Amino acid sequence: MKALPLLFTALFAALLLSACQTTRDGMGGANILIMGEDGDADAVPRDARVFKRVLDALANELNAEGFDVYDETAITLDGFAQGRVRRTDGEIIDIARSIKRPPMDIAVIYTIYTHARSLGHTDRLHVRIAGRLLDVRAGRRLGNFEVELPGPANVAPNCASSCRLEIVGANARTLARDLGAVLAAKLEGRMAARRPARGRPSERSHVGLSTAYTLTFVGFDMAEITEIEDRVAAFDGYEHIRPISTSLKTNEYWYETSIPSAQLNRGLRLMLKDMDTSGRVSFGGSRFLVEKIGRRKRR
Repeated sequence: MKALPLLFTALFAALLLSACQTTRDGMGGANILIMGEDGDADAVPRDARVFKRVLDALANELNAEGFDVYDETAITLDGFAQGRVRRTDGEIIDIARSIKRPPMDIAVIYTIYTHARSLGHTDRLHVRIAGRLLDVRAGRRLGNFEVELPGPANVAPNCASSCRLEIVGANARTLARDLGAVLAAKLEGRMAARRPARGRPSERSHVGLSTAYTLTFVGFDMAEITEIEDRVAAFDGYEHIRPISTSLKTNEYWYETSIPSAQLNRGLRLMLKDMDTSGRVSFGGSRFLVEKIGRRKRR
């Protein structure tokens, strides 16, 4: 049984490192929410002690590494039912997206599986952890990870279900320490400080996780929309823009950037000022609404 912690930790760290390699540069500074998924009948339920020990140890280690990790119970206490088990995948994602104060950027969603095969003289314990990294706002998968021991662990036949779960839970601290080190190596130094396109010299652009927003412009004519498209593509952190719907006076876009929402909000307001156009910028969730305040024309 002494080999179990080393094998379990090494495999999990290596596979999560591979998953994190699919993320873009500049993920640092993201708000992270660790969520347990137990909808599968074969999964360890969320109310099991081992489940909580793994989650708590992982959260503590990531927090010690300097990441902004939030407790799901604390930030959902007032608006959501607590203590639910066997939650569906849709329920978990809806909770992560519904949290607004503060908004979550990355959800680490994981499931613990255990299975024991009885041979009479011993039980063979199989342990597996499967999960994924999810961009909460855009719904983009940032990577998957799955860990399974290369061989089952031998457990005494009289070791009950709770006993087997404790074997997994005993590795929680070592697992979390190694996992935190992997994430630190991938995320540390990914935050870049760059001068914004406009603003005071003392201000810095905080480039982080690539995030998708919906930008809706109302009341602008086609010439103005063409200028707006050029301007938002010149913002710091710009990655991609794609039209969703267009009409004479309403134009909606899918906009991807690595700057935070506050800086994008400021950029849109400065854009209106530079265009000498009266307008209103409002923001909610992942949606920006930019409305032009028209003036009466003289005939």
